[in-house]
Amino acid sequence: MATERYNPRDAEPRWQAKWNEENVFLTRNDDPRDKYYVLEMFPYPSGRIHMGHVRNYAMGDVVARYKRARGFNVLHPMGWDAFGMPAENAAMERGVHPAAWTYQNIASMKAQLKAMGLSLDWSREFATCDVEYYQHQQHLFLDLLEKGLVYRKQSKVNWDPVDNTVLANEQVIDGRGWRSGALVEQRELTQWFFKITDFSEDLLEALDGLDQWPEKVRLMQKNWIGRSEGLMIRWEISDRAGMTDDSEVTVYTTRPDTLFGASFIAISADHPLARDAAARNAEIAAFCEETRRAGTSLAALETAEKKGIDTGIRVRHPFDAGWELPVYVANFVLMDYGTGAIFGCPSGDQRDLDFARKYGLPVVPVVMPEGGDAASFAIGGEAYVGDGVMINSRFLDGLSTDAAFETVANRLAAASVGNAPQGERKVNFRLRDWGISRQRYWGCPIPIIHCEDCGVVPVPKQDLPVKLPDDVTFDSPGNPLDRHPTWRHVACPHCGKEARRETDTMDTFVDSSWYFARFTAPWESRPTDPAAADAWLPVDQYIGGIEHAILHLLYSRFFTRAMQVAGHLDVKEPFKGLFTQGMVVHETYSRGTGAKREWVTPADIRIEEFDGKRRALHIESGEEVTIGSIEKMSKSKKNVVDPDDIIASYGADTARFFVLSDSPPDRDVIWSEAGVEGAHRFVQRIWRLVSEAAGALAAVSPAPGRDGEALALSRIAHKTLKAVQADYDKLAFNKAVARIYEYVNALAGPLAAAAEGKAAGELASALREGVEILIAIIAPMMPHLAEECWKELGAGDLVARNPWPAYDEALVAENEITLPVQINGKKRDDLTIARDADQMTVESAVLALESVQAALGGKTPKKIIVVPQRIVNVVV
Repeated sequence: MATERYNPRDAEPRWQAKWNEENVFLTRNDDPRDKYYVLEMFPYPSGRIHMGHVRNYAMGDVVARYKRARGFNVLHPMGWDAFGMPAENAAMERGVHPAAWTYQNIASMKAQLKAMGLSLDWSREFATCDVEYYQHQQHLFLDLLEKGLVYRKQSKVNWDPVDNTVLANEQVIDGRGWRSGALVEQRELTQWFFKITDFSEDLLEALDGLDQWPEKVRLMQKNWIGRSEGLMIRWEISDRAGMTDDSEVTVYTTRPDTLFGASFIAISADHPLARDAAARNAEIAAFCEETRRAGTSLAALETAEKKGIDTGIRVRHPFDAGWELPVYVANFVLMDYGTGAIFGCPSGDQRDLDFARKYGLPVVPVVMPEGGDAASFAIGGEAYVGDGVMINSRFLDGLSTDAAFETVANRLAAASVGNAPQGERKVNFRLRDWGISRQRYWGCPIPIIHCEDCGVVPVPKQDLPVKLPDDVTFDSPGNPLDRHPTWRHVACPHCGKEARRETDTMDTFVDSSWYFARFTAPWESRPTDPAAADAWLPVDQYIGGIEHAILHLLYSRFFTRAMQVAGHLDVKEPFKGLFTQGMVVHETYSRGTGAKREWVTPADIRIEEFDGKRRALHIESGEEVTIGSIEKMSKSKKNVVDPDDIIASYGADTARFFVLSDSPPDRDVIWSEAGVEGAHRFVQRIWRLVSEAAGALAAVSPAPGRDGEALALSRIAHKTLKAVQADYDKLAFNKAVARIYEYVNALAGPLAAAAEGKAAGELASALREGVEILIAIIAPMMPHLAEECWKELGAGDLVARNPWPAYDEALVAENEITLPVQINGKKRDDLTIARDADQMTVESAVLALESVQAALGGKTPKKIIVVPQRIVNVVV
């Protein structure tokens, strides 16, 4: 019979309203069922969601709906990472208050997310700019201060001259600010720090237990923490050259085995020796200043030209008092790693080799590959950085690099410079303490008061929150809190005298480093309800972009440990399972070339096939435009697709289904109009098949088939159910989609027959069960369509409340097996045969194989060995 097309514009708001009215996704902490906490990285309220959001939240929603159906008490909350520079920039550009801009954007994005039909517990919603949230963050700051995990010091910082704020090293990318893109400068400021380095060893070792994290993310974290074992070596200064009064310089190295290849010492521009030399030599001072302006990001240091200046200072080699090495200030040495001084071995380090070639310093090979020829081994344009055998190294010659390390370490431990050992074993970490001070308004105020008499005074907890003032201006650069007429002036809590508030606010990464814990009890009058936090954490499945693999995840791991120390929870790791999804990418389209090139949005393009080739035409002008590369969707290249347009045209289920279907979820998905239209046709096909057969199946009780066509149908249904269940467990959404397509194809014929009144009895019952299984497996991806189909069948309650169906083991058991067939011990073929076939049947089937007949050449085999359900070996 004919049926109306599925209309998502009618169905989707209706079901969303139903779920909301009945509080289907409201989560109770006292629910006795096993818990499951699924969380997507919460968004910054920029004002519009993009297709990356759609993919990220669709994935999380599939997991949440699936786990709910499997009987778990699911926590699936949503909030907003709402502080940050974009709001201040908007305030300056548009003349609006950051709060007004932020909350308006939250309202817009919340409406968009609700239109996606996400199964979120909105009752737990908060924004990090809510006073109620950052009050608790201030409480945590004070607790960590009491526990010795917060301190203040003067330090060199990365200064963004456009955003007028400090950046962490991790926020400096290729020497530029991660948001503004401005070249970063170096400044000396007094900053607040979290002592993340107190947990360096634990943060590193615990990575091995995070077996549900991608290996690449664990490796990125290990490299960032950067544990190394080496030596602290004291080098005696033999010639001060009038540049310093010091008598030694200490170097940290992980390669003491290469000491006989040393040709120079390099120090940071901020090393005490460099500061001494700069104070006495204008040329050195100018070089140091130039180096400080260049930035300290590792990427910038790796790619920048290696530069240095000879201080004139000389040091003695630890094993040869007559061997002197020059001391250079170099632009590639960081003060905050090791001691701020290195010895350069050009033959074993590419950076050192480039430097030595530039300044004409010796290059002596001291390690060669195993089996190499010491007489002919030489260093050309590339350093040899591997392990091997020591050469040109006196008493180390012939030793392995490991043995040479031990020999040098032992000898230097026995020697001395002054009253200290010349060498000491040392474990070092690349990880540095987290500087959280930011010179901006739109952030969490640091709850500190500065008093001339009492010094640094924490704000008493009973006086929290320290609220941001509303009456600020953004008509000039810098932090509005510094120039506010009244806010910064306050009485000292200790002595009562006039004092001033701390005007720095916290790095926004602090806001996102504990929000997952707040979600467990956001109504609490303290940062957490420890019992609730311990019950829900760690998050079972965390989903977000690979771009947060270092910063956000590492800071969150630190914060859970710090909160444990402060008594707010009793877990160390915040995220048990982590999934990093790929991006949504799209073709780019443009008109013109070079400086005159104009990017064109996909909405303004019509794609046609012409002479077997695709071409893009501008809809308004009819002009052919250039089809460019497939790239991440970005506003600058206009290759963005508005989720609102897609949902309005095709419905949320189509958008969800498409972003989950085209590629593995950890890889990029290429957005195409044809792909979306294909997904929409599939939605319509499911609706048509189910709705047309619904009348015949509505009064039928579901039951698996026992014979013939009904049994075959039930086998397909239960095997699909088992496979899709396994796919959902592994987050293999694209595989589940492929199975659903196959399953619908298998159901199409029987459903058409049912619609024509040609399915009855056992077949009708098997078909009814098959359709219920179909609805169950599509519900996590296409929840509105599932509800509409369920209603059409005349079933009760909501699919969103239905338990996941159980597959029948007897129906999913394979009744055929494939046995490898060997001839004289070598595999030559495979035999597919009934699982319960007896030995005589197996032997007859093996002898009928062409490969076996060819090997026998008409002869009788000497023996046929059948290992039941394992293997067959024919002895010729």
